[in-house]
Amino acid sequence: MAHIKIDATELDSILRQTPAAQNVMLVGRHGIGKSQIVTAHFASRGMKVVPFFLGQMSDPGDLIGLLHKDEKTGRSVFLPPAWWPEDDEPIVLFLDELNRARPEILQTVMDLVLNKTLAGKRLPEGSLVVSAVNEGDEYQLTELDPALVSRFNIYEFSPTLEDWLVWAAASEIDPRVTAFIRENPLFLDSDPKAEAQKAEMPFGGDLTKTPDRRAWEKVARMIGPIDEIELNEHAKLIAGIVGSTAALAFVKSVQSRPSVTADDVLFRFAGTKDRLKNLALPDFAGLNEQILLRLQSGKELTAAQTKTALGNLASFLGLLESDGHSEALAHLANLLENERYDVASGLLMAETEIRDRMTEFIDAISIE
Repeated sequence: MAHIKIDATELDSILRQTPAAQNVMLVGRHGIGKSQIVTAHFASRGMKVVPFFLGQMSDPGDLIGLLHKDEKTGRSVFLPPAWWPEDDEPIVLFLDELNRARPEILQTVMDLVLNKTLAGKRLPEGSLVVSAVNEGDEYQLTELDPALVSRFNIYEFSPTLEDWLVWAAASEIDPRVTAFIRENPLFLDSDPKAEAQKAEMPFGGDLTKTPDRRAWEKVARMIGPIDEIELNEHAKLIAGIVGSTAALAFVKSVQSRPSVTADDVLFRFAGTKDRLKNLALPDFAGLNEQILLRLQSGKELTAAQTKTALGNLASFLGLLESDGHSEALAHLANLLENERYDVASGLLMAETEIRDRMTEFIDAISIE
């Protein structure tokens, strides 16, 4: 089935423009960040997101509350569930795993989607419903009623590598993971069937671990305290999260990579510049992206830290120029043209020495 494909930036725009009366459905594999992005988007608007994993619900009461006898009227009514808003402020209901829900759960969802009501109670004005579904032969899915599907604006959520790198920088994901994914993007969202065929695991494809965005975040959190990643000691540990093929590739990549990070350049340049002389063009390209992502991430820096970072970056550009790394300079200049790095670009171009160096370099290229 063909869907309108959108990335993270487009999803943010769509959520902002969709009226509360309309419902949004996101189609995509597990672990690609649907719930994280939805939650972050509405949090930025001051709205509470209430997630429901419908595939794990066994009783409609988990969603609508429990039946109760009203002592005054003698009638049966539903007690408001714990998540029901008490302040009459609009909320966002995020219905995850919609097409894994039991039929009785889907019947309850129908009233919610059609009328924004549950068991006769109407959600506060301005409340929204966003759902997420999985699509693919590897999932055990419930067929959705066409009448229910028709009530949603449907988009296939397919976040890009750049989307993930920007998020990873803002979330302080271990730079060893981001560097590996930047150079090996196929390992970010793998095809489970292809990975199952490659993996030599006795229990077959159904239980074969494969990498996804959520799994790489778990790897990053796990290896954070580990200074040296060793093949014998850590490969199996990581394989339990992303699978054996991705784990081996990651460990070997870390062991062969020069250990220079964006923070080394921005805050510890004096002690780092000798190590920069051993880097090749691919290493500089990855370092350039790390630097811009670090500045783009929005992580707060003090005035003194910003001054230090920009001064060291100017020195870094001077080293690239003096050592003849014109390709690395050209790569950085090209990145600064990308709108995804608008914050970092504005910060750098406001620094006179950096702006002058980049302008002179670009002019020299134009003349040649």
